[in-house]
Amino acid sequence: MKYEVIIFDADDTLFDFKKSEKEAFKNAMLEFDIEYDENHHLKIYQDINSAIWKEFELGLITQEELKVERFKRLSHKLSTKFDENEFAKSYMKHLADASFLFDESAKLIEGLHKDYTLTIVTNGLTDVQNKRIRKSVIANYFKGVVISEEVRAAKPSREIFEHALKDIKYTDKSKILMVGDSLSSDIQGGINFGIDTCWYNPRKLLNSTNIIPTYEISNLMELKDILEK
Repeated sequence: MKYEVIIFDADDTLFDFKKSEKEAFKNAMLEFDIEYDENHHLKIYQDINSAIWKEFELGLITQEELKVERFKRLSHKLSTKFDENEFAKSYMKHLADASFLFDESAKLIEGLHKDYTLTIVTNGLTDVQNKRIRKSVIANYFKGVVISEEVRAAKPSREIFEHALKDIKYTDKSKILMVGDSLSSDIQGGINFGIDTCWYNPRKLLNSTNIIPTYEISNLMELKDILEK
């Protein structure tokens, strides 16, 4: 068996974050009595949120600042005044309650945990990810869950992977596989740490970067084919 440890990203890999985000954002907007148009408001927020998480990956903003800054930018973009600190609290409360797995996730993880040590490494906020991941139906199959805010390190840095290995008391990098949907975070992070990587690319996007994963899959169950080779 080539691999013994599989590190999974959480959101948009095992968990349907877009569904969670959509639900949480709608509920926060309604809670603040903002007339909500999903086609208009959600796209604006997602663009802002995606950009600010990229800034975080690049070290341009802290995770603590990120929590509120994205809603400050949203307020400015929409020309709608609201308390961005209170909105951030509302959004994160609703997001913590919105945990949705992809259809294949539970079956895949349940099957793999018998033969592999599984762990999660996620760039996320502790209060949100604790409830969404650590209390999910698949949580018990993972030996470790490492959340960036908790360990003060984030993908694609080597440090968060060092925390993950220390957490599960494992050292042999040649037997570790990182699986995730983000080239810049998951795959680049795995490369930086010196481990093999598998890019989960369900939309079959063209990789126009110089970040080259060891493997690429478009369906989570294809991971089993890689592992069984």
